[in-house]
Amino acid sequence: MTKAISLPSELVVAGFHALAEPLRVKVLELLRENELCVCDLCQALDVAQSKLSFHLKTLRDAQLVRSRQEGRWIYYSLNLPQFVVLEQYLSEFRRYSPMLPARPCTDEDQ
Repeated sequence: MTKAISLPSELVVAGFHALAEPLRVKVLELLRENELCVCDLCQALDVAQSKLSFHLKTLRDAQLVRSRQEGRWIYYSLNLPQFVVLEQYLSEFRRYSPMLPARPCTDEDQ
């Protein structure tokens, strides 16, 4: 008998999707130390603002970054509580996943 699998929340899925793109990971690395405006991120990553905006939207949708506007500039920072959500999701694998070998398959399983 197979156990029902509970799927992660859409936000967890969005978080891992956002982390799957190297440029977005670089953005997060830059934001580890301090809040940065779009112009600083573009310069540090050597990318056009239009390309970066697409990736920042993905990070915002996944709630991995926060944005705030000051005058005509938008500043980005990490949303650390969402990283905790992803960390807790991963820790469940370590805590509750038995490292047992698979049971042998039989012709009845097909």
